[in-house]
Amino acid sequence: MASPDKYGGGGSGLTAVRGKFITFEGAEGCGKSTHAALLSAHLAGQGAAVRLIREPGGVVISEKVRALLLDKKNVAMNKECETLLYMAARAQLVEEVIIPELNKGTILICDRFLDSTLAYQGYGCGVSVDIIKSVGFFATKGIRPDLTFFLDLDAEEGLQRRGTERDRIELRSRDYHARVRAGYHEIARAEPERVVVIDGRRPREENTATICARVDEIL
Repeated sequence: MASPDKYGGGGSGLTAVRGKFITFEGAEGCGKSTHAALLSAHLAGQGAAVRLIREPGGVVISEKVRALLLDKKNVAMNKECETLLYMAARAQLVEEVIIPELNKGTILICDRFLDSTLAYQGYGCGVSVDIIKSVGFFATKGIRPDLTFFLDLDAEEGLQRRGTERDRIELRSRDYHARVRAGYHEIARAEPERVVVIDGRRPREENTATICARVDEIL
């Protein structure tokens, strides 16, 4: 797994697990959800024990938090509240699903994880990256991805793919989404052994082949 000082802060309290944890990250419209589902189907077709989950969400409490976070009526929500709500949803998912599944030896595929908070609330909103890492380590109990795919796509192109029906986060300015993308690149540069950058402009079939081949290697 990725080193704790880079991803989650601190070197103690790590949760030991037997399974593999693979995450998909990227800005709006990059195709990460599609590729997470395609990888899940690929592994299931090989007979692997695999489960696909999403963030925020994945369990009842976290899905309720997700509704709060993405509701465009919640214009008064500040960046600190937003950050902590993402962490709360994550903590519940880690407790209910992520740790139990990884302890069973499951290959767990997650559509977003702590990198999203670093990119969106840290680099995007200006919340301290160090604080996010510290609180994130607490919320995740030291669980970190074995492998992360960052689907990289120009912010404006990604927003165009999303169309006009957008949630509270998607409605933010292009400058904000450009900062999010730049944040993901900072994360990838800091942890090249964990984060694989995938060009979101390439044909879906090519990216699917690249992703599946990389995962087959680590398994």
